[in-house]
Amino acid sequence: MSRLLDLLYLFILLCASPWIVLRRLRFGRYRNGWNEKIFGPTFTFHSHSSVVWLHAVSVGEVQVIRTIVERLENERPDHSLAISVSTDSGIELAKRLFPKHTVFYAPLDFSWAIRRAIQQLQPKLIILAELELWPNWLLTAERVNCPVAIMNARLSQRSFQGYVRIPFLVRKCMQSIDWVGAQSETYAKRFESLGVSATKIMVTGNTKFDGASGNRTAMEVLERKTLLRISDTDLVWVAGSTQAPEEDLILKTFVELSHPFPNLKLIVVPRHPERFLEVAKLIESTTLPWARRSELPATGLDPTWKIFLGDSVGELRWWWGLADIGFVGGSFGDRGGQNMIEPCAYGVATCFGPNTKNFADIVKLLLDADAAKELKVASELRPWIESMIFDPNARRRMSKSARETCQSQRGASQRTWEQIERLLG
Repeated sequence: MSRLLDLLYLFILLCASPWIVLRRLRFGRYRNGWNEKIFGPTFTFHSHSSVVWLHAVSVGEVQVIRTIVERLENERPDHSLAISVSTDSGIELAKRLFPKHTVFYAPLDFSWAIRRAIQQLQPKLIILAELELWPNWLLTAERVNCPVAIMNARLSQRSFQGYVRIPFLVRKCMQSIDWVGAQSETYAKRFESLGVSATKIMVTGNTKFDGASGNRTAMEVLERKTLLRISDTDLVWVAGSTQAPEEDLILKTFVELSHPFPNLKLIVVPRHPERFLEVAKLIESTTLPWARRSELPATGLDPTWKIFLGDSVGELRWWWGLADIGFVGGSFGDRGGQNMIEPCAYGVATCFGPNTKNFADIVKLLLDADAAKELKVASELRPWIESMIFDPNARRRMSKSARETCQSQRGASQRTWEQIERLLG
C-alpha cells in the first residue's frame, strides 16, 4: 500500500507544482522546508529521554497545542518535545513560542520521509492537533508500536463525506489511532462511523476555550495598549483574520464612520502574511492617518492614528484584548470562518459573516447565548457597528454573555491532558 500511496503523492505533487511555483513567486509562500518535507528531518536528533512528537499544521494549531506543551514541560520534564509544523508562518510562530524544543517542517506523507522522521525521533507518543489523517504516517507509527492521539479533533461534514468515499483506506487508518479527543458529540460520531472504536473516543470539548486568555490586564495586552497610545475614551474596532475582499468592506465602513465617530480606531490583522503589503496599500488609499506593526517605533505611536495594520504573525490573540468591537474574518466568502473564541473570551462584542462552517458548533453556542452576532450579508456590517457605538448597554450585554459563555466551556485541556498522561504511562 505504501508504494501505491507514494506514487499517488508524487503524481499529485507533480500536478500541483505549477500552482506551488506561482504562489511562491507571487506571494512568497512555499519557499522553505522542502528537504524536510520530501525527505524527512534533515537534523540529527539526540535525546536521552523519551520523545513526544506534536504536530500542528499552521498558526491556529500551534496555538492549540500550547497548553499541552506547557503541561508536558511542567509535569513531564523527563520527556523531550519535537514539534512539527507544515507552513512557514506556523514554523515562525512555533519557534518563537517553543524556543527550548526542536521545531521542524513536517514531512509529507511519503513512506521514506515518515520512516526517517520516526527513526530520528523514536517517539513514545505522537499527538496530532485537530485532524491530520495521513495513511503512511499512521500506519508506520502503528508498525513501531507508537501510539497516536488526536487532540481537539474535528471532522467537518465535507471532510467526512470525502473520507466515506474511500472506506478501504480510511478504516485501516482510523483503526490505528489510539485516542481521539473530539470537540463535540457530532465529531465523535463521525470518527466512530469511519472506524475508530467508540472506546477510544472522548468528547473533551474545544481546547481553544482554555487557550483563549480573556485577560485584558495581561502584560502582553497592556504593552500593546501603551505602544498604540490607546486612551480610555477611544473605541477600538479589531478586524482579525481577514481575507480578500473583507478588508475593502471593513475599510470603506470605517471611513464612513470615522468622521461622525472621531474616537473610533481600527486595527486590521490579515490572515495570511503574504497579503500584508496588499492590505497596506488599501489602507494607504483611505488617506487616513495609519501605522503598521512592522514599523512601530519603540516610543509608541502618535495618538492621532486612525488605522493600524497588524502585519505580524501570532499577535492577534493580544490585539483582541484591545478591542471593544470585533469582526472575525474568513466569514464573508468560502473560507469557512476563523476562530471567534479569542475575542469572545475577552468580552469583545463580536460579529462575523454567514460562512462559519469550520466553527459551526461554536457559532451555535455563541448565537444561542446572544454572545455574538452573525451578519447575513455584507451590507449589515455598518449598521451593526453603529448600533454597538450608539448603544453601549447592548455592547456591554453582549460582552458579558460572550465572556460567561467562554468561561463555561473551559476544561477540555485538562481532560486531554489526563488521557495523554495515560498514554505516556
